[in-house]
Amino acid sequence: MRWLAGIPLLFICLLFSERSIAQALQNYYWIGFKDKNGSAFSLAQPDDFMSARALTRRSKQGIVVDNFDLPVSQVYIDSLKTLGFSIGNTSKWLNGCTGQASEELASEIADLDFVTEIQLIKPGITTKAARNKWSDEIFADAIDTASYSTSVYQVAQLNGQFLHNQNYTGSGMQIAVLDAGFYNADNYSLFDGLFAKGQILGTRDFVSAGNDVFREHYHGMSVLSTMALDLPGQFIGTAPDANYYLFRTEDSSSEYLIEEYNWIAAAEYADSLGVDVINSSLGYYDFEDASTNHTWADMVGDVTPVTIGANMAVRKGILVVASNGNEANNSWRYVIAPADGELVLGIGAVNRDGVYAPFSSVGYPASSLVKPNVVAMGWGTAVVRDNGEIGLSNGTSFSSPVLAGMAACLWQANPQASAARIKKAIEVSGSQYLRPDSLLGYGIPDFQIADQYLKEQENLEADNWMAFPNPFQAECYLYKKGELEGDWIEVSLVNLNGMVVYTEKIEASNPVLLPNLANLPRGLYLARVRCGNEELTLKLIKAIR
Repeated sequence: MRWLAGIPLLFICLLFSERSIAQALQNYYWIGFKDKNGSAFSLAQPDDFMSARALTRRSKQGIVVDNFDLPVSQVYIDSLKTLGFSIGNTSKWLNGCTGQASEELASEIADLDFVTEIQLIKPGITTKAARNKWSDEIFADAIDTASYSTSVYQVAQLNGQFLHNQNYTGSGMQIAVLDAGFYNADNYSLFDGLFAKGQILGTRDFVSAGNDVFREHYHGMSVLSTMALDLPGQFIGTAPDANYYLFRTEDSSSEYLIEEYNWIAAAEYADSLGVDVINSSLGYYDFEDASTNHTWADMVGDVTPVTIGANMAVRKGILVVASNGNEANNSWRYVIAPADGELVLGIGAVNRDGVYAPFSSVGYPASSLVKPNVVAMGWGTAVVRDNGEIGLSNGTSFSSPVLAGMAACLWQANPQASAARIKKAIEVSGSQYLRPDSLLGYGIPDFQIADQYLKEQENLEADNWMAFPNPFQAECYLYKKGELEGDWIEVSLVNLNGMVVYTEKIEASNPVLLPNLANLPRGLYLARVRCGNEELTLKLIKAIR
């Protein structure tokens, strides 16, 4: 060994090598901008940065294009590039970008007058994730077969066949699946029909630009199968005729905050394409960089980056469906982001008998929001496994797409509805809508009731009469917008079999109370009302006590 001035030469080389690595190390950062000055686009010409389908979706729901929709300032992006910052993804909703830089360059960027914040979201040297976030999603071999074959229970539990039998199978609807990869979906024969019919509209990798999402993790492939398969006698998904975009936002090899910004970038892209529904079988609360961990206090609907992005997607007219998490058996226990979102439909898990899945994350008690919003079958769910064969798996990762697919069918059946109204209808149809809890939320939805609720709401807007609460439990009020025309009100309730199950003649008042309804079975009823010369029919929904 050679020595230099009493110091081993090897030590000198190692010292300079470490310094060189430190100087060259490229960390990942989020950079927030103060405004959108210098944007190349104008709100007067939204078709320059949004598709015609996206603008139509906005118009149908009465949503205007605003400053949040403008792409970020290209002037600011170019300034960062000139300094040597390597751009990753941009976010128009949060107004900023992700990318790579050395610590020295990051300090320089922080002093720029157009930068409002800079945050380390992933170190340049990472460690492999110590926690498998899908560890509860265990495959099993046994499986039952019936008329819908392997997927019969997850569809029937939601009364999804009611919509399917009317040919509401997702046709014309677009669903974006945000996940960790879709391994071999392009090769496994069970998906052949999906590609042959052109139902995969596009793919994009937001983790590694230009990468092939079909060579990455299998999780998204399994998620996709619950919605998209159309194999009579083998497996029918909840939205077999919908069209799909497949976006990779999750890096399964590590867990850092950058993945939330990947998610937001994908959601913004989905919005610009005109997507109707986003399914997110992903969730976040702890990271390998503990300084970026979320806390329970963050799970209140509008705090974490990914939740802010998910809420914004809903405000732009997209229904966002997210897995509530599989954390009930660990120290975290509660809902995870973005399922905690105020406007997001967070989905918990039950088995085929409607029994709460013991791993399914529960609602955070300090939040005023009902979480999960509803539940679907995520314990023993039929999926396509990593080997391309049909099997069973556990996890809210699968209850979420089961529900998302049915939501797309419901929206197809009620195209006049907004995303917010679709969400409300699903909640109202829940088996415990009037008594939600932290395990099942509003319960198991019934998509026949959800469909009738939407159609009834449309009718109520055109009529002078309304019923509340609707769904009802033990009693219900009828109210007329205006003067009553008689001294008595006669009401008959008729079930779906045409049988009169309730009659009352009540002295006219406004509103008028219909008592003694507690013993009626759950379901849809037609209320035939006569007041003087006025006759009308209202649809009422009885919820479970």
